Amino acid sequence: MKKILGLLLLVLALPVLADAPEWETAYGEVESAIKAPAFASKDYVITRFGAKTDATAAKNQRAINKAIAYCSKNGGGRVVVPAGEWKTGAIRLQSGVNLVVEKGATLLFVFDTNLYPLVRTRWEGMDCYNYSPCIYGENVKNVGITGDGTIDGGASKDCWWFMTGVDRLGYKEGLENCKYTGSRNKLLKMVSEQTPLKERVFGKGCGLRPQLINIVSGQNILIEGVTLLRSPFWVIHPLFCKNLTVRNVKIWNEGPNGDGCDPESCDGVLIEGCTFHTGDDCIAIKSGRNQDGRADGRPSQNIIVRNCNMEDGHGGVVIGSEIAVGVRNVFVENCYMDSENLDRVIRIKTNPCRGGVTENVFVRNVQVGRCGESVLKINLDYDHKEQCCRDYPPMVRNIWLEHVTCNQSNFGVLIVGMPDKDNVYGIHVKDCKFSGIRQQTVKVTGLAHGLDLF
Repeated sequence: MKKILGLLLLVLALPVLADAPEWETAYGEVESAIKAPAFASKDYVITRFGAKTDATAAKNQRAINKAIAYCSKNGGGRVVVPAGEWKTGAIRLQSGVNLVVEKGATLLFVFDTNLYPLVRTRWEGMDCYNYSPCIYGENVKNVGITGDGTIDGGASKDCWWFMTGVDRLGYKEGLENCKYTGSRNKLLKMVSEQTPLKERVFGKGCGLRPQLINIVSGQNILIEGVTLLRSPFWVIHPLFCKNLTVRNVKIWNEGPNGDGCDPESCDGVLIEGCTFHTGDDCIAIKSGRNQDGRADGRPSQNIIVRNCNMEDGHGGVVIGSEIAVGVRNVFVENCYMDSENLDRVIRIKTNPCRGGVTENVFVRNVQVGRCGESVLKINLDYDHKEQCCRDYPPMVRNIWLEHVTCNQSNFGVLIVGMPDKDNVYGIHVKDCKFSGIRQQTVKVTGLAHGLDLF
């Protein structure tokens, strides 16, 4: 304890870095660069293409994909899912299409692995071919998923979640899973050895669960209004996307690895007015895992999160852990977070396998009722048992929290630096009020400097 307190006094005595950039200028530049999609004013109702509420999932899947293809080919517009429950398999978005799930409508994705063909994606930041996400798009421009209806991934202990290989999540001997088949470890090894993508083929029998929504290499994307439930894996996963807006979306997903929205290697993201209740991180900003991230070389950047409500989750706004190329220029404001099952408010997690630079993160006007561990946690030794090349020390710098209040937590600020590298600096916590602290307001282990706290 004396050693920790001595280190804290030392870092607090070091010079403070330059002031934060003017919020309005930097924030405005990011906001103005995010372009919403435009859609033709033509409607294509899925019933015209053969969809029926009493049809099989396979038949509805063909009808909905036919409607999307026809809409895109004819200049784009709205593919409308009217009121009713529509069982289906994987849906593939195409350019110019706004998939509208109307009020009273539910797109229900059934558990039949035959209905989820192989597509190119990333799984936990690693490139591979895997089961198609429930809604998928690649190399698309001007696409939307909107409406007041519900998109239900249908996952439970009986569907998808048991693929973790964990008994409490429904696994029974003989079921497809990634734990006992070693699929996850096999993919990690392929990343380490940089196995060509064409050889990284998973899917049937491998147990790598698909995302609910995954758009790869998209531009001008809108996800608005819909309620998203019971995802097999991550809920919204934009990958290599530019100009993405996620607005007024309600996410309820208590499943394993049930992240709410995970922009990965994206540029220009606005997440606003959303409600998150998740089994993992509410929002997790990423940029690829280890060698795959570094080989691609695209950071996530220019991201705004505002007016959101975070309930259950491992973290409210999280950066990492798949973060090999770093994250920069993140703005979080006017959010409310409160739950006995919310572990952290702002979290940065990485390790020397991932590397990357996390910088220019600005948080203001965030109200927190309860969180379990800490308001701000920075951890440079996350997943410390990971077996990989650990030659890429991460760096975290220029992090600002202003006017953040919290009524109950174990810690205010918790920093886990590296024991031999001074790679955390420029951490500013100003005009914040943390009450109900059960352990310590500030705890620092490892090396850090340039801390300007309270």
